[in-house]
Amino acid sequence: MAAADDKYDIRMFAPDDVYFSRGSGGVFQGVIDGTTYDELEVYRAFPFLYTTQYISVRNTKGEELGIIPDIAELYEESAKELEKELQLRYFIPRVTRVDSVKQKSGLWMWELQTHLGSTRMVMRNLHEHLQYPGGGRVILMDISGKRCEIADWQALDAHSRKQLEEVL
Repeated sequence: MAAADDKYDIRMFAPDDVYFSRGSGGVFQGVIDGTTYDELEVYRAFPFLYTTQYISVRNTKGEELGIIPDIAELYEESAKELEKELQLRYFIPRVTRVDSVKQKSGLWMWELQTHLGSTRMVMRNLHEHLQYPGGGRVILMDISGKRCEIADWQALDAHSRKQLEEVL
């Protein structure tokens, strides 16, 4: 077994080990093992596969303090603040409709409706710009790095599904 100070040792937090809240100005902060942190950073260890599990908690130097195995196991206030912080960090528009997908001059042009309004995405090739984490979910990324998410492409309207069937 690894020593407690081994930099490769991964600490899995139990609900009693952590308490998360908001400080002045809305800064995400917390108490971990009795130590108060005025600011904390959180990252999904597997951002496309597990959105509420295996959350890395780090200090402002980027040093990992430990992992939250599952947000659902935390106390209500901590879970709520952690979910809010993850939403801010991993903001990604959700696609509500696919208006069109066309190939033109070696580029794929996507016209989309999202929960934030319409957007256009341009891709050089599909296999580098589409990710399929599972469950019908599709992550789109265009040549400039802009991202959108289709939560379940099969749950979209008939027109959208028809546009996607030709490219997925």
